[in-house]
Amino acid sequence: MPIIKVENLSRRFGDLTAVNNISFEVAEGTIFGFLGPNGAGKTTTINILCTLLQPTSGKASIAGYDCLREPSEVRKAIGIVFQDTTLDKDLTAYENLMFHAYLYDVKKSEMKGRIDDALHFVGLHERKDDLVRKFSGGMKRRLEVARGMIHRPRVLFLDEPTLGLDPQSRAKLWEFIVELPRKHNVTIFMTTHYMEEAEVCNKIAIIDNGVIIADGTPEELKKTVGGDVIYIRTTDNQKAKLEIEALFNVEVSEKSGELFLTTLKGDACIPEIIKALGEKVLSVRLQRPTLNDVFLKMTGRQIREQEASSEDTVKEAVRAYRRKHDRS
Repeated sequence: MPIIKVENLSRRFGDLTAVNNISFEVAEGTIFGFLGPNGAGKTTTINILCTLLQPTSGKASIAGYDCLREPSEVRKAIGIVFQDTTLDKDLTAYENLMFHAYLYDVKKSEMKGRIDDALHFVGLHERKDDLVRKFSGGMKRRLEVARGMIHRPRVLFLDEPTLGLDPQSRAKLWEFIVELPRKHNVTIFMTTHYMEEAEVCNKIAIIDNGVIIADGTPEELKKTVGGDVIYIRTTDNQKAKLEIEALFNVEVSEKSGELFLTTLKGDACIPEIIKALGEKVLSVRLQRPTLNDVFLKMTGRQIREQEASSEDTVKEAVRAYRRKHDRS
């Protein structure tokens, strides 16, 4: 039995369908990535799985417990790191973890050992008596991961865990996250719109506009692109596009002022393109297939595009839905 099972799950807010009839499974002890731009339905799905939101239709279960009918059992089986920090800044790191342990009825005889182990694991034991308000963003995130593990959950949800962190802090946090399944026998369910972070996942589901458009391992998904991607800037992209398509019998697209095409042997193809276009070529770059290329191929846009407007659309729909039901 998979540790997470979702069947035909949907969630609507008034006229907006945030999650549209999605189904997927997560194997125990793996890192599962739920990818998509802001407003795609990632957080709505997590809220349903964490029993914070009821689905409009469909079913979801964690560790064999139904998220709708057995919310208390589900909550015992999960840990959560939300997008926004939920630590108490006026408590120390140790006190934050101790308070969480009390909430989850961790035995007093085990509490100190668990807290010390968690703080050592995320590299914060030497700062255990410091107030959280003195911590950097990366340190707070690591402490939240430690807090989410105190009650030994079977599934840990990480909703955009590195959002707002600098590259060094992001890299440090991922050092701890990738070790969690092996060291703590926990399944990771993470969401992100940073495609490069998803490379650590055992399996990925890509969601857009509430619909899962692809799933598989990172390598399986990248193979769907079909090869290397060549990006070209020219003095006349429209003319160059027609010339490349006619000469090499390939489909050429344009995005953000660059032409791009997919080929099995990009390094061999580039010299021929430059020779054919001559002085029209301003720049050429070769990129091996990435998950962002997968998203681009399937949707026609990059994953970071229009994030703000998509997020605003969802928020406004939720507000309208709540206003309507408050009046009724």
